[in-house]
Amino acid sequence: MTLHRAAWADIDSATLYALMKLRVDVFVVEQECPYPELDGRDLEPGTEHLWSADEAGPTAYLRVLDDPDGRLRIGRVCTRADARGRSLAGKLMTAVVAGLEPGREAVLDAQAHLTGWYARYGFTAGGPEYLEDGIPHVPMNRPADQSVTAGR
Repeated sequence: MTLHRAAWADIDSATLYALMKLRVDVFVVEQECPYPELDGRDLEPGTEHLWSADEAGPTAYLRVLDDPDGRLRIGRVCTRADARGRSLAGKLMTAVVAGLEPGREAVLDAQAHLTGWYARYGFTAGGPEYLEDGIPHVPMNRPADQSVTAGR
């Protein structure tokens, strides 16, 4: 797997289109959640997009944001339907965790059925379960002082 990591402005238009299509295919179409997928955060300074790809296009994707409170936020974690079961999103998560700055907390909002998966990367529940677009979610955090070997 080749890991790609770039800011929005550094991604060519065909790749951006393919990445947005993957996100929409998974979150809007497959999970039947009509919501504003293009939320403006992709363009923020400090936002990084990580993905893997094969000859058919992106296979897995996630984005990393700088939250205003200084925490790193992971979101939009997804894998193309025909590429699931190969730990592709897990490799992206491992790359993010390994690259965490010392002393920086990471957070995410996990679909509730995936909390165990995110726990493999050092995340723990940080609040009560809530509904977003009809899907149960759990806020999760990874403490700033945690070892970077989680998920490996």
